[in-house]
Amino acid sequence: MLPLDIAAAASIHARHLADGDPELAAVEAEIRRLDPTGQRFASVLRDTIDQLLNGEVTGRFDWKTLFKTEKTHAGTLVEINLQRAFRFDDGAEMDYRIAGADVDCKYSQAFGGWMIPPEAMGHLCLLVWADDYSSRWSAGLLRIDEAWLNRGSNRDLKLTVKAEHRNKILWLWHEAELPENVLLHLPTQMRDAILSSSSGQRRVNELFRRVQNRRIGRGVVRTVATQRDYMARVREAKGRARTVLREEGLLIPGHFSSHQAIARALGAPVPRLGELVSFRVAQAQPHHGNRPRVELDGRTWVLADASDPVEPAPVLPKHTDAAAL
Repeated sequence: MLPLDIAAAASIHARHLADGDPELAAVEAEIRRLDPTGQRFASVLRDTIDQLLNGEVTGRFDWKTLFKTEKTHAGTLVEINLQRAFRFDDGAEMDYRIAGADVDCKYSQAFGGWMIPPEAMGHLCLLVWADDYSSRWSAGLLRIDEAWLNRGSNRDLKLTVKAEHRNKILWLWHEAELPENVLLHLPTQMRDAILSSSSGQRRVNELFRRVQNRRIGRGVVRTVATQRDYMARVREAKGRARTVLREEGLLIPGHFSSHQAIARALGAPVPRLGELVSFRVAQAQPHHGNRPRVELDGRTWVLADASDPVEPAPVLPKHTDAAAL
């Protein structure tokens, strides 16, 4: 990651170039219109990595375990999934047509490793990077100039952007947060405890029991559950995670607005689209002071800490927002 002063200078330089390139500016404006926060873009990258890992079938959660051919296919999947998500038109010569301009899409898991084909010279490229180990991603626009590229030695003549010319990339998002691959970042002992059971249901229960106050993506649940209808392992029903863990004081809200309202009111991590969060609650007592609280099932609840005794949690609402206090 660049020091702040160098990063700022690079941003100013890239902006100056963009101001002299109406097509680039129009493409930037259109992508920002479609995704003002970058959350949709980040979700596509998260889902694409999970698609490659295919944890439901393989049990994999680590990029390093992918076959070489799968890693090579990643760029194509990113290109396809971005087009589906944003409904970009097909380009005349490049991958997409955005705001009337042809745009090529290049993805690399290694920052700076984008392979630029000879036919992209003079065109705009959408350069995308994501790294599961740092949970970071970037996406930027660059008008390809041959003078800014390293000479390639590969057979298809693809080139890379010289490090000293990356300051010409206009970053839409740079070093942004990639939704976390929780399994990858857990301590080995905790991960092994979650995955050790032969029962998919017990593995899911253990996941939400052990991983609290942390957003958990659907790809993680799919990998742990190892079944097509993996969310069935979470839903409120006998033996399922929400029912079993509710007796231990744990709530598992998802991305429903009513669930998000509960997490937000309590000061817990708020699950985003496709995510769940597990946390323990306790009935509010005088010693909890001004701790954030929420009203559920006619009682007042706070986030529990180690000093609070375990008690059954309330049932999460399905379609109505909780009343925050």
